Amino acid sequence: MLSLIDTIRRRGGIARGPDLQRLGFTRTALARAVRAGTVDRLRDGVFAAGPIVPDVRAAVTHGGALTCASVLMEQRIWVLPEVAGPHVWLGAGRHGRAHPDCACVPHYYRGSPPLGRADLETALLHLRLCAGDEAFFAAFESAWRQRLLPVAARRRIREALPASARWLVDLARHDADSGLESLLRLRLHLIGLRLESQVRIVGVGRVDFVVDRLIIEVDGRENHDGETQRHRDLVRDTAAARLGYRTLRFDYAQVVHDWPSVQAAILAALRGV
Repeated sequence: MLSLIDTIRRRGGIARGPDLQRLGFTRTALARAVRAGTVDRLRDGVFAAGPIVPDVRAAVTHGGALTCASVLMEQRIWVLPEVAGPHVWLGAGRHGRAHPDCACVPHYYRGSPPLGRADLETALLHLRLCAGDEAFFAAFESAWRQRLLPVAARRRIREALPASARWLVDLARHDADSGLESLLRLRLHLIGLRLESQVRIVGVGRVDFVVDRLIIEVDGRENHDGETQRHRDLVRDTAAARLGYRTLRFDYAQVVHDWPSVQAAILAALRGV
């Protein structure tokens, strides 16, 4: 005889009641398992067994599927906006279900949410609707660098975008080291600056960007903390200066929270001010 708990776990830990009933588990059996505490009823007609990722549990309990930044962060994709709570895809015209400790961010985008979480491609498209073009572009490049977006996936995402936004996919590269690099390149592209990316300079090493004789480095908070790294950066900058380059370095706070100052510094350096 089939085990109800094992059957639900084999389906990823979450299952719909009608699907379980087709396998021979009656409503009475499901109700009995819920009362016994061996199975959880997340919402009407949806049951869970075993450990479930808390955000997925919250999304399903709320009435939808985990999506957007929440799915991307699970896969360690660089996401610009702070995620305050699970992003939940409910579908158009549907209403969420409040639940204890609910901090869900509802998305009413068209389509039918799956049970559990949206796929990566859908999550990227939802991120653009939720957080805008910059957030989408940075996450897209991050996912591509991690080899999560093969050619067919990139093509499907591009086709799903409105025609006015497809240039974002065309501009994207596979070798951006961080979301900060993606943001900087996109923002400078918008004002007409074309950068050489991931340039290797003899005697200096690989640098993030070069435009004319200006090197631009973006120091993510996860990669450039500590005195040792600071010393290495100074040595590189000195080597670059001997070759006639000027180096500008910007950190996470500057790029994300003080972009006007970053742009002004770059333009002033290019003018030779």
